[in-house]
Amino acid sequence: MKKLLFTTIMLFALVATAFAQSDARISFDATTFNFGTFPESKLQTHVFTFKNTGTAPLIVNQAVASCGCTVATYTKKPVAPGEKGEVKVTYNGKGKFEGHFKKSITVRTNGTPELVRLYIEGNMTTDGAK
Repeated sequence: MKKLLFTTIMLFALVATAFAQSDARISFDATTFNFGTFPESKLQTHVFTFKNTGTAPLIVNQAVASCGCTVATYTKKPVAPGEKGEVKVTYNGKGKFEGHFKKSITVRTNGTPELVRLYIEGNMTTDGAK
């Protein structure tokens, strides 16, 4: 009987601890952005803003673009609950194919969700074209 009581108390304590743990939550204002039409000689940059809507510090571990023509930088320090951070994305289409493109940026965090995909798109023209 003592073993059963002890096991029940330990199980209850373990479940209570798991539910009591706080977590970080990442919430983006928007996950897609369209640059519209632009010439290949003009770098395109957009800043995606996010907020930590959780109860623990949020850490962005990495932000990786789907190709070498896109570079992502991000807030490196932990983002406190209720605070904001950003992922800055720069697209350089110089020498690439003209026309419509869509690229993804994969953001990994210690929070929920652990993985978020951001998307940029646009229509690039060669220099001299409208």
